[in-house]
Amino acid sequence: MVESTAGTRGGPGAALSVQELRVLVAAAGAAPSLHNSQPWRFQAAEDGHGVLVFADPDRAVPVADPDGRGMLLSVGAALFNLRVAAARQGLPVEELELLPGPVTADAPVAVVHFGPRGVPDETAELADAIALRHSSREPFNNRDVPETVIGELIAAAAAEDTVLEALEESEARRVLALVAEAEARIVADAARLAETGSWLRGEPSADGIPVAALGPQDHEARVPMRDFTGHGPTHSQRFEALPQLVTIATRGDTAADWLRAGQSMERVWLVATAHGVRVSVLHQAVELPDTRWRLRNAEAGVGTVQIVLRIGYGPRGAATPRRDVEELLRGAVHTS
Repeated sequence: MVESTAGTRGGPGAALSVQELRVLVAAAGAAPSLHNSQPWRFQAAEDGHGVLVFADPDRAVPVADPDGRGMLLSVGAALFNLRVAAARQGLPVEELELLPGPVTADAPVAVVHFGPRGVPDETAELADAIALRHSSREPFNNRDVPETVIGELIAAAAAEDTVLEALEESEARRVLALVAEAEARIVADAARLAETGSWLRGEPSADGIPVAALGPQDHEARVPMRDFTGHGPTHSQRFEALPQLVTIATRGDTAADWLRAGQSMERVWLVATAHGVRVSVLHQAVELPDTRWRLRNAEAGVGTVQIVLRIGYGPRGAATPRRDVEELLRGAVHTS
């Protein structure tokens, strides 16, 4: 696969059928997103040999994500799922254009071009993990994720041109303190709480976070899980003594980097899921400019931290709802 910002390709690639397009979009729509906002839409390329991926600003979370970084992270995760589903269908991604135009509702943030049909590549092995991937806000046990698995997560991030760092104890404690600081400030911000509350769902819905999926707070307050309601813990449990944390960083901090980080996050998450490792996102510190800046590890010499993940072994986590494929498709379906 070639990643480009403009790019030229060879001859025509594989033409999508309508059913294949729906399979790809269903997989993409299963990706994680901030508050399960699902800010994405998809369209078949006019020649039928690719898919256009759009951000949906109408589903943005502007108080928590004023610059759209989280929205493009989410779209990047959906884009990676689409790539995995395409690989399972024997549709190789010959070229991937990131941000061929401005980030607007009418311009794609990515264009996927398929090459001639062939044997599914190794990415296809992650397809089964898409349906199993859930965010687990539950306590994990104290069993460490093995170094061999950590190595696979590092390789998965590197494959998307990002850097995953598994944090040692002192760095993990420093990052946890930043997440806790950000969480306290978010809970004290009425506008942020109101926005978060608008995505909570007490009744069945196609998006947002079901109240049943919120999970407990840490009884010892060592793991700063997000308080979605701002009312404090309704119930608490004892979490792991020291969470195992990883960060994903990009060399730059542009919109294209945010798309790369989202693809990396989902690739890492699917690899973890395939190994039975649970994942939750500690997003609070990246929502505030100053705590996000302080997430940087000066000794590591890597660019900008985009994501903080907590990994471990424990309950899978509750499933969250998804929008119908028909809602995610835009424009005429130009397929064979």
